[in-house]
Amino acid sequence: MSQPNSSQYAVRFEDLHKIYRMGSTEVRALDGVTANFTKGSFWAIMGPSGSGKSTMLNLLGCLDRPTSGKYFLDDQDVSTLDDDELSDIRLKYLGFIFQSFNLIPQLTVEENIALPLYYLGWHNQQREARARELAALVGLEGRLRHRPAELSGGQQQRVAIARALSNDPVFLLADEPTGNLDTATSIEIIELLKKLNREGKTIIMVTHEPDIAQHATSQLFMRDGKIQKITHRQPAKPSPDPDADKAAPAAPRP
Repeated sequence: MSQPNSSQYAVRFEDLHKIYRMGSTEVRALDGVTANFTKGSFWAIMGPSGSGKSTMLNLLGCLDRPTSGKYFLDDQDVSTLDDDELSDIRLKYLGFIFQSFNLIPQLTVEENIALPLYYLGWHNQQREARARELAALVGLEGRLRHRPAELSGGQQQRVAIARALSNDPVFLLADEPTGNLDTATSIEIIELLKKLNREGKTIIMVTHEPDIAQHATSQLFMRDGKIQKITHRQPAKPSPDPDADKAAPAAPRP
């Protein structure tokens, strides 16, 4: 895949369908979805169980292929790529944030953050330097040697966000990123995501929580495999941020 180009869209769906066949039964998880996700935007995808939002997230993350239609990532059609090519795109261009954090318990904070860079072939010193940068960005510079079990839920999610940023992704995919957190910690995490978005990161988040979705600047509502409604709002003017100088550092390509 080529480096991102000047297109205004990070992601485009064109008449996307995803059909699951269970014996003689067809389940239309996505039924003709067309959508554009502009670079630098912050989206919340919502909908009831079975609406298609999880299927959309799987396609966005190159974890599955559509039955028909096209999916463009920075103007390249990735909907027909093979498994190895999709794996390469996930590693190099996407960042994933999960509800359950998905940290490796045997690894330290630093090692968890740096793990994607190991698979990208970065040298040890490069990985360590990048992990320290990102740990500082999410406020965990004092926890580099801790393991996940020694951290709170909010701290673990911060590690997961730092790991998702390690490869300087084209966009971040967040799957219920506050689902396992209390209200106060959820707000801390969503404020961190909003800060990353203000710094230019494209974020697409699936959530079932309306109070979390309202922080996104665009909301997409799914029902029965179709887009029911899309709403946009102007982002609120941010309050003064004492950490504003801690912009997410771009990953130098080794």
